[in-house]
Amino acid sequence: MLAVLLTPALLPAAEEPLTLPLWANGAPGSEGQTSAEVVKDLSANGVVTRQVSNIHNPSLIVYLPAKEKSTGAAVIIAPGGGHQFLSIDLEGHEVARWLNSIGVAGIILKYRLARSPNSPYKVEEHALADGLRSVRMVRVHAKEWGIDPARVGMLGFSAGGEVASLVETRFDKGNDASADPIERESSRPDFAILAYPGTRADNVKIRPDTPPTFLVQAYDDRIGSERSAEYFLLLKKAGVPAELHIYRRGGHGFGMRDKKIPTSSWPARLEDWMSDSGYLKPRS
Repeated sequence: MLAVLLTPALLPAAEEPLTLPLWANGAPGSEGQTSAEVVKDLSANGVVTRQVSNIHNPSLIVYLPAKEKSTGAAVIIAPGGGHQFLSIDLEGHEVARWLNSIGVAGIILKYRLARSPNSPYKVEEHALADGLRSVRMVRVHAKEWGIDPARVGMLGFSAGGEVASLVETRFDKGNDASADPIERESSRPDFAILAYPGTRADNVKIRPDTPPTFLVQAYDDRIGSERSAEYFLLLKKAGVPAELHIYRRGGHGFGMRDKKIPTSSWPARLEDWMSDSGYLKPRS
């Protein structure tokens, strides 16, 4: 497949995305937290770069591809930011628009942040709960959004990669007895994509039913490229299909922007993997 790399400025404009909360009546564990989200604008030279923090009402931002281009696949995107903020443009909006360009729904997850100042949240409790809920919610809305409920993946960057790795190893099949139809859905993603994840291999337990996983990182990443290598080996040992790319140079936090460095080609490799895995198969 011939993949065309598009910089954020060249990506086609998408329709106004839909935003909806993960819990209509507030997230469990966020009771009494009413302060507004904080957006820090670091935009420069025409490139939009914002950081979002103080998230108490986790939500989804839904970008749907043009109907004539839709493959039926969807990817939930967990931006990074060290659990202190979310890099909402570099690892969120830009990624969702790129996914739309290949016919995939891009759905940004605004999850609760465990390391913001005075945060009452924990990664393995609240951020994980948000990640699991996001998969269930996409499946509930699958028909409405033109999504195949058997092709729902999750992509995490850095700290978001930690969230995605927890989701792909701690999912459940749903609670049939729940009064909430969302909670009846499975929280297992059908595939996972981990980009320079903040995951430590000793903090996850790979299951035989862990979904197929794509990993990408740079050799010179300050958090250590061995994290992805160790994770890949755990997947391999468990018999989970996986693909690993470690680029010679790229540092940490390269997102999908074309920075004229080796890692700039990774979206093409991801598209190849998704196509070869059948996730981009045209809808029948």
